[in-house]
Amino acid sequence: MPSTAFLFDESCFWHVGQMHAGTFPVGGWVQPPNGAGFAESPDSKRRLKSLMDVSGLSARLDCHSAPMAEEVDLLRVHPKTYLDEFQRLSEAGGGFVGDNASFGGGSYDYARRAAGLVIAAADEVLSGRKRNAYALARPPGHHCGPASPMGFCFLNNAAVAIESAIAKHKLSRIAVVDWDVHHGNGTEAIFLERPDVLTISIHQEHCFPPRSGDAEVRGSGAGKDCNLNIPLLPGGGHQAYVDAIDRLVLPALQRYKPELIVVASGFDANGLDPLARMLLHSESFRWMMERILAAANDLCRSRVIVEHEGGYSESYVPFCGHAVIEALAGERTAVVDPVLDFIKGQQPNAEFTALQRRLIDDQALALGF
Repeated sequence: MPSTAFLFDESCFWHVGQMHAGTFPVGGWVQPPNGAGFAESPDSKRRLKSLMDVSGLSARLDCHSAPMAEEVDLLRVHPKTYLDEFQRLSEAGGGFVGDNASFGGGSYDYARRAAGLVIAAADEVLSGRKRNAYALARPPGHHCGPASPMGFCFLNNAAVAIESAIAKHKLSRIAVVDWDVHHGNGTEAIFLERPDVLTISIHQEHCFPPRSGDAEVRGSGAGKDCNLNIPLLPGGGHQAYVDAIDRLVLPALQRYKPELIVVASGFDANGLDPLARMLLHSESFRWMMERILAAANDLCRSRVIVEHEGGYSESYVPFCGHAVIEALAGERTAVVDPVLDFIKGQQPNAEFTALQRRLIDDQALALGF
């Protein structure tokens, strides 16, 4: 049997936002688009699964769906008043909630399905049935706080799965490594005062939310020093992430000694993404996944789950995601990244790289790494 589970469900691709042109609501000076127009479209995820099927990678995984998250699972993170309003609007055909979070009919159930996929991924690994697991969850979740949907996110999938893992499997130390290019502010807010969850976010500085993700925010109360923000300068490229992982993320994991690592895997740091400027390529994501897996082998019996977050280049996200899933499964297919050399050619110069490295080293020194 394959040692990697891949959780997905066609219904997650049926979630839709209201009429947008990119991230702008249509109306006024914003002309309606020719197509769907919504930045958070299902196509990047559907094309990832299609690439996996065509390459033969899917056949080397245990691919299946999972039940929707139950209300009891959601209530560990989100208040009932918010869930009831989300459900009411969903059943009425959709609407707008929070900040840049619109949805159509049925999205409450699609979001419950997404959260259920991540819960099931954790159960697969923590039960010992699988070595690791990937959940192709949509809509994403890492911007959503307890009652504050934001940035295409309506339920915090990672947080719901973490609370379920704590309740079912009695874990006391879980680490989240969020490499989505936007700050994982919702996950941070949920666990900011908690010592049982270490939250790490590597992100483009002040990209989204624009006033969020500063390095000085390190947790509070009982959760002091259990939050690590790594804001990177725009355009940092592959080496910035190498330095951030090696100088900050891995030492933080080694100090914390988690029992499970949850990777919030957004692919919007890629060099073709329309909503960020970080210049990563598919081999960057493969390298990061391999480094996390090596750390997990030493720290937590290789127990890793990966849950899909952002990524808005419909043509390029599939290659980045495919590389991560190959790394999880220990497989290599014949897939060739068609723009790998192009993005490698866009990397920053030595002076910029040295500046970013000094900033990372200064943060590592402040943290005692």
